[in-house]
Amino acid sequence: MDAANDVEIIARETVFKGYFQVDRYRLRHRTFRGGWSAELVREVFERGHSVVVLLYDPERDSVALIEQFRPGALAAGWNPWLIECVAGIIEEGEHPDDVARRETLEEAGGEPSAMVPVGDYLMTAGGSSETCRLYCARVDSSTISGLHGLEDEGEDIRTHVVSADEALAMVRDGRINNAMAVVAVQWLALEKDRLRRDWGV
Repeated sequence: MDAANDVEIIARETVFKGYFQVDRYRLRHRTFRGGWSAELVREVFERGHSVVVLLYDPERDSVALIEQFRPGALAAGWNPWLIECVAGIIEEGEHPDDVARRETLEEAGGEPSAMVPVGDYLMTAGGSSETCRLYCARVDSSTISGLHGLEDEGEDIRTHVVSADEALAMVRDGRINNAMAVVAVQWLALEKDRLRRDWGV
């Protein structure tokens, strides 16, 4: 099935527009049994599209992570200071590569010497249009430390450098508990040997 032929959008309206946007869709789609579904009414969170950058130092086999406050985690009843990967929203007209490099500098004070695009995925397809492009960036982790972020964007970011093994342990024991970082660190665990060979380490 494909959206062009198998989905009928009956109506779409913006029901909220603030820092983010919520659109309400009335639609129906073809079913696996044949025919069409009943009309569905669904709200979709329009957050924009993002990049995530896993900062990896192959010489030291270390990962640079960031920590910052997240209101969504607070609303869920979780500790709102999350250990994450560098990430940022792709603004209109920006190339994801440029966003990845900019966010690495703004959020961690690092400059990638190489970047590998890992892939694209949907964040929460049941209720959001947001897509994420994941990169692995080669960095010198000895240059990454301290506090970062743009004050005018309300960012208050602390950096952490840990071994690649420790990053994976943090995923296993729940210290890293957000999807973007979990996906990135697990990818590195699977691909690290190949990546190090490609980078001549």
